Amino acid sequence: MAWNTPGSNSPGDGQGRPPRRKTGGNPLDVVLDPLRGLFDGDGGGGIGRWIAIVLGLWLLFNCFVLVTEQQRGVVLRFGEFARVLQPGPHFKAPWPIERVTKVNATEIKNFSSNVPVLTQDENIVNVEINVQYRIADPKLFLFGTRSAQQVLEQAALSTVREQVGRSTLDLVLGARDALAATAQAQLQKSLDAYRTGLVVTELNLANARPPEEVKPAFDDVNSAQQDKDRLISEAKAYAAKVVPEARGQAARVRTVAEGYRAAAVARAQGDADRFSMLADQYQNAPEVTRKRLWLETVQEVLAGNRTVVGGDSRQLIYVPMGNPTGAAGNAPLLPPEVLSPTVTASEPEPSRPARTSRPTRPTGREEISR
Repeated sequence: MAWNTPGSNSPGDGQGRPPRRKTGGNPLDVVLDPLRGLFDGDGGGGIGRWIAIVLGLWLLFNCFVLVTEQQRGVVLRFGEFARVLQPGPHFKAPWPIERVTKVNATEIKNFSSNVPVLTQDENIVNVEINVQYRIADPKLFLFGTRSAQQVLEQAALSTVREQVGRSTLDLVLGARDALAATAQAQLQKSLDAYRTGLVVTELNLANARPPEEVKPAFDDVNSAQQDKDRLISEAKAYAAKVVPEARGQAARVRTVAEGYRAAAVARAQGDADRFSMLADQYQNAPEVTRKRLWLETVQEVLAGNRTVVGGDSRQLIYVPMGNPTGAAGNAPLLPPEVLSPTVTASEPEPSRPARTSRPTRPTGREEISR
């Protein structure tokens, strides 16, 4: 029943609207009164208003898109790629015109597997593969290939098999880091060629071991390799210690030899100069020079011989004449008086033994035994 219908006890404003409440001038009534009037009226008008409100709210929330920092939004317009939404609030056309698919582009995903591989030298080795990757291009990840993750898994296994198959067993067991770097670069090229939109952040060959049936033999080989490396290291350390010492000793010997050479050359030069001067003096005075040379020679020879003092205080100087047996040797030949010390000038006392005194300078009374 309308407010202005005859017979109604409720007053109205004459236009079918209820009278406004007097609230004492509340400012909220200015906003709430139009809303109250929007939901009043007959049954058909009220339902239409409700439908319009619901439709407006649906359009508002359907057109507003919030993309978080870890996500990227791929917008499809009638099923065709339109654009990529970066992190933040965005508006789009309502469904079914545009549709947004959110992709987590910063999450690091992981793929691990253990695969047996045949090496170049025909040995089987079990290689443990670990691949970490993320989404670099959301468009290619969704529409570049049918299943980008499955493509990555198959490409990773194929790449590792190829790299290990081109290497020897020793290289696989001892230089896995280099193989992993090469495999990562090759895998990234394959993913780019397949348009997967993925980027490999890290590829590791965590472990490489032989099959269990031949593991003891491989352990022996590894032990021998370690012993070899240890011996090589010890040899290098010994060489690093000995070589400097040998070089120092060689430098010392070289220096001594150079000093000896200089001294020998100087001595020879001095002897040559002395002989030249002596020859000049001999030409000037042959007799005097000859006698002087003889005296100097006798003095030099007698100064190096032993002086034996007999029982009668005579000094006997013996000049060595060689080995009595005729054989080569350094032992001088001593006179019989020394071998049998019984030299006397007069009959000595029987109880008085011969004594040896300190060598004295030769005089004119010395006798030279020949």
